[in-house]
Amino acid sequence: MRISRIDCHVLLVPDYDASACSSAQDDLVVEIHTDAGIIGVGETDTNPWVARECIRARGTHCMGLGLEEMLLGADPLQPEALWHKLYAGSKMTGRRGALICALGAIDMALWDIRGKALGAPIYQLLGGAVKDEIIPYASLLPTGRTLAEYKNSLVDRVRRAKAIGFQAAKLEVCVNGPYSHNGLQEDDEAVVAVVAECRQAVGPDMVLMVDVAYAWSDAQRALCVLRQLEPFDLFFVETPLDIDDLEGYAYLHSHSPIRIAAGEWQNTHYEFLDLADRGQVEVLQPDVGRVGGFTEARKVCRIAAERGRLIVPHCWKSAIGIAASVHLAAATACCPYIEFLPAELSESDLRTTLVQEELKCVEGKIALPAKPGLGIELNRDALEKYRG
Repeated sequence: MRISRIDCHVLLVPDYDASACSSAQDDLVVEIHTDAGIIGVGETDTNPWVARECIRARGTHCMGLGLEEMLLGADPLQPEALWHKLYAGSKMTGRRGALICALGAIDMALWDIRGKALGAPIYQLLGGAVKDEIIPYASLLPTGRTLAEYKNSLVDRVRRAKAIGFQAAKLEVCVNGPYSHNGLQEDDEAVVAVVAECRQAVGPDMVLMVDVAYAWSDAQRALCVLRQLEPFDLFFVETPLDIDDLEGYAYLHSHSPIRIAAGEWQNTHYEFLDLADRGQVEVLQPDVGRVGGFTEARKVCRIAAERGRLIVPHCWKSAIGIAASVHLAAATACCPYIEFLPAELSESDLRTTLVQEELKCVEGKIALPAKPGLGIELNRDALEKYRG
């Protein structure tokens, strides 16, 4: 079997909001075709036009080759060997950033091909299932351009998530800092007040996490807020500091009463070594597409297991990425949850229409997929409708 063609689908919802803090509005979906008729599917979470060019770009020397030209004619059943070939061949222009994200979509598609060719779900190829079901947390992005609107929206969504069966939810409480939502810039007391009202709304039994989107510029200020959040029994607080402030994360590891989570932007397992060892982060959040695909994500899982840390995969795209997270979690003992953007609570049509039949969440749990590969099929009408 050989790779015969690569299709890159740049997708964009027509009513996208450039001021929003949601990458669910666009996507890069990669299809890898083979001469045996098997097609693999992958996606990644970065600027889709940039990632597409990382695949299509021509190379002029052996250190800066294009990903597509290295893939055509290759054996797709060797995803790990191909990962190293693509990484080495693009190293002068790649190594991190958009090229690794593009490589992540490719790697996801190659594992999909391998699973389909062998008639096995991907988690079986990653070492086999170590659990019977996957527990997703509902990832909740509120609306509203005032603090009151934002708080009311989030309280409503966490109540709805509980009502439809979710056992856990993550609150996007991004009301200050560089990536605050909808132009909000509130004081730190607002963060505490929003979390308090959400906890009161769902009671003590629902697991809650909080994402503050790199809100604070120094660890001491972050710690002050984390101590105020302690009474609300949070499973973790995500990305309180700039992702490059590894010393700050290590400080929070030593002083915070709440677990710290990070890793949604990290490319390759090398960056997770820094996050785990220098930053001492307790919950590592590889995004299968962004980190470099299953080939790199499974290495991040080993990093966590060897250090007694947790894996909670990031995913803010479509049912394609959710399926990838499910397979990774199924083969990873130290993965208690996956991120899950509920279709019922999402404004993005890409989340709701991109695949024909997504993996179902029933009473807060996802059964292990039985179909080979990722176990999903693209909706061709959606690919055409949202072509960017």
